Amino acid sequence: MTERTDGTGATRIERDPLGELPVPVGALYGIQTERARRNFPISHLAPLATFVDAVVRIKKAAALTHKETRRLDPALADAIVRAADEVLGGLHRDHFVVDPYQAGAGTSHNMNCNEVLANRANELLGGKRGEYTPVHPNDHVNMAQSTNDVIPTAIRLAALAQLPALLEATSRLARAFLAKGKAFDGTPKSGRTPLEDATPIRLGQEFTAFGRTIERNRDRIAAAADALRDLGIGGTAVGTGLNAEPEYPRLMVKHLQAITSLELREGRDRVQLMQSLGDAAAFSGALRTYAVDLGKIASDIRLLASGPRTGLAEIALPAVQPGSSIMPGKVNPSIAEMVNMVCYQALGSDVTIAAAAEAGQLELNVMMPVIAHNLLFTMLILTNASRVFAERCVEGIEADRAQCEHWLERSPALVTALAPKIGYAEAAKLAKEAVAKNVTVRQLVMEKGILKGKDLEDVLDLMAMTELGVPGRRK
Repeated sequence: MTERTDGTGATRIERDPLGELPVPVGALYGIQTERARRNFPISHLAPLATFVDAVVRIKKAAALTHKETRRLDPALADAIVRAADEVLGGLHRDHFVVDPYQAGAGTSHNMNCNEVLANRANELLGGKRGEYTPVHPNDHVNMAQSTNDVIPTAIRLAALAQLPALLEATSRLARAFLAKGKAFDGTPKSGRTPLEDATPIRLGQEFTAFGRTIERNRDRIAAAADALRDLGIGGTAVGTGLNAEPEYPRLMVKHLQAITSLELREGRDRVQLMQSLGDAAAFSGALRTYAVDLGKIASDIRLLASGPRTGLAEIALPAVQPGSSIMPGKVNPSIAEMVNMVCYQALGSDVTIAAAAEAGQLELNVMMPVIAHNLLFTMLILTNASRVFAERCVEGIEADRAQCEHWLERSPALVTALAPKIGYAEAAKLAKEAVAKNVTVRQLVMEKGILKGKDLEDVLDLMAMTELGVPGRRK
């Protein structure tokens, strides 16, 4: 290794089969990472922390496995493990520099990890960065591995690592809606179908339905994640396992379980697990479905809170920030709007994942880096959006019972309760007349003497109309 300065700072010269290149002298990464850094200045985004952790955990597990099989010198294995533990403990994070938009199924990111761990392991053994002795990034850190089995395994590990936070955030959001459902259960309001007046519903029923929708999505996500527990590690280049010991896959799963505390399984068919990114696409599909439902709920919250004078204004949201730079006193449904934006991003990410998963050819899918980035980023933003939606919006929602009853009493849809007694056609005439005269259905029925006294109260019992049954029918 030769050291020199290239005009931008101290560098060291490293060599690979393509020639030589200056690398920042303080970098733990090496020439292959430097080439990737120069080749892919695309988004200026760093790899997500969970993805870095997943690959580093695979390298740690491999070192432990090779130490156990005695294929790797114990001293070298221990140094790799120590280097990996430093990274997992939060050190050296700024040395993982490859843009998520790269090439070759993630070879650049894999080599970034190999070079960082090799250089740090050598330092721990008394060596210098860039010399790659006694620990070599390919021969030792990447022993019995290929990008082609490391990266798909890392996608699975990273997603599973992020899963508990997502499930907890969705559970909290569901609990928040269900609690409001209970609190608002005595508040009848107008239902709305195609945004037109419909039969009564309780505000609590709407919020309870929101909560149960979140619960169903949480369960769907958890079920879809189960397939991610099947690991194809040990498949090496094309899934056949060339250059990996027969016991390697089993030992890798054992060590990865110990390192991650995750429930993992040795995949039945490593060729299949390398060829297909279907498990990631299916999991993304569950996230997409959650985004669809969550976005719909956020839009409903915005609509119910519209106003305060010219909208529905049936609920009031916590005021979290001023809403306008020109209109004084305006407050917007900021948190719900943010949730909508997150959901739209999640939908777009799922389209990217589906297209990239389909783009695999024969034994390999080279689009894995964009799948990894979009899948893990979607999990991150859905987790945070769900948590913030619960704590800064839903938990503080208040019902305006008077406003709910105001709209409900004026709804022509109340004639639906009269239809069993007077027929659909006559009820339709009443609805039309009530709208034309700008009076309530109750007022019109009393005026015409269609029903009186207790019969009228029984049929137009607003709470009774929110339950299964025929209003006014004697029990």
